[in-house]
Amino acid sequence: MLSLVLAALGGVLAWAAFPDLGWWGTAYLAVAALFLAMRRDSARWNALLGLVWGLVFFLPHIAWADYAVGPVPWVALSVLEAGFVALFGAAWSWARRGNAVWRNAGLQTVVFVVLWVAVEELRSAWPFGGFPWGRLAFSQADSPVLAYASWGGAPLLSLLTATIGVLLALGLLAARRLAVGSTALRVGAALVVIVGGLLVPLPSGAEVGRLAVGAVQGNVPTPGLDAFAQQREVLHNHAVGTHALLEQVEPGELDLVLWPENGTDVDPQVDADAADEIDAAAQAVGAPMLVGTVEYPESGGRYNTAVLWEPAQGVVATYSKQHPAPFAEYIPLRSLVRPFSSAVDLVRNDMLPGTKVGLVPLESERLGRVVGIGDVICFEVAYDELPRDAVRAGAELLVVQTNNASFGYTAESTQQLAMSRVRAVEHGRATVQISTVGVSGVIQPNGVVSRRTGLFTAEQLVASLPLRESLTLASRLGAWPAWVVDALALCVVVTGMAGARRLRRGERPDGVG
Repeated sequence: MLSLVLAALGGVLAWAAFPDLGWWGTAYLAVAALFLAMRRDSARWNALLGLVWGLVFFLPHIAWADYAVGPVPWVALSVLEAGFVALFGAAWSWARRGNAVWRNAGLQTVVFVVLWVAVEELRSAWPFGGFPWGRLAFSQADSPVLAYASWGGAPLLSLLTATIGVLLALGLLAARRLAVGSTALRVGAALVVIVGGLLVPLPSGAEVGRLAVGAVQGNVPTPGLDAFAQQREVLHNHAVGTHALLEQVEPGELDLVLWPENGTDVDPQVDADAADEIDAAAQAVGAPMLVGTVEYPESGGRYNTAVLWEPAQGVVATYSKQHPAPFAEYIPLRSLVRPFSSAVDLVRNDMLPGTKVGLVPLESERLGRVVGIGDVICFEVAYDELPRDAVRAGAELLVVQTNNASFGYTAESTQQLAMSRVRAVEHGRATVQISTVGVSGVIQPNGVVSRRTGLFTAEQLVASLPLRESLTLASRLGAWPAWVVDALALCVVVTGMAGARRLRRGERPDGVG
């Protein structure tokens, strides 16, 4: 029973580590609680504990899904994600049975955290392209540990967060035995990892000039899915917000104006009225605009697209979302899912995936060259490869265009802002998250939010952003850290299971103190 209580407590602590609470230190305690709960040598029992931890965490963490699409999809997604934590519990039981691992606290630490990150990677990629929400890395946007993202990206950040948690758990076990030296060593090592983040250099200065950027959060008339039915009004709100930028700058002072995802759900490439309103705003402010819109190809379906609009010229470049969200922007297995939830019929026209890297070339007259704008749309910020591909292709700053209107006054937008901060540090790029309704923010390459907006407000942001072209170690390594972790995880599970065959059950461990 105590193990179940510990698992449930760990789930609560994990939830508290993420926005809106953002108590990042509780992420370490959440891992520690799970490690202490899973001390029995039973894959089934530890899988149950993982399921409890996962349900207690994911149900409140993604409660915005209930607001957006209803209780059945929300609970189904939470159960699926909790199932991955259950898989972790079983894998941990198998892996630690190896003779070397169960006798050594240091090896247990390594195996536990490697398995944790590998399972995070698995659920971030499968099924239907995966769901990375709730990775430990995204709880650390305000932590000193965030700086390590520049070395190994989100996988390393999750690994170190889990490592701190396990070290604290081992420190507690040592303290119960009155082993002062072991306690100090383990707790001290955890503190060294945390404080060490303060020593990681995070260069944030401009390397190839600066870009004057305006960002427009136009707001919507009604929160929720009704916002999609008020296309003209949403378009008009963003046009008005663009004109309002002139209260802060003179015409021609801005190099680029950013609109969010769904800034206009009326395609200006086919609708003359929408084109006229967008062009009037662009000409008034005297700058090209990156506008979130939709495209409907003749072959069917739709694209979630950003178009770069030049004043008096129109569209000169586009980027289409590569990773549409399953069961939200397109419906896999529609006929099988419909009996469980009629919400699938809210998506009548499935979104198609774009095929090009999110790099938008901006011809800057002031700088006299092409500036690479890295663009990801909405949930794409959660997937490691998409912002990384844009940066490696030449992005000098990152833009996250999003529409949070569907999620009401939930924590979804601030959770997304935390992800954008991780990406800023991971790739050493100034980043702008611009939303229809908020929360929008300007993020420096070191992860600091220099400006942000409220939720469901009409606001404008103006910033001079440093342009950078050097690649962080994380950008250069790419997916290699994740691949190494995945390979190690497979090895330790197979090795542990093989070792278990050589041990009688009575000799198997209850855990290392």
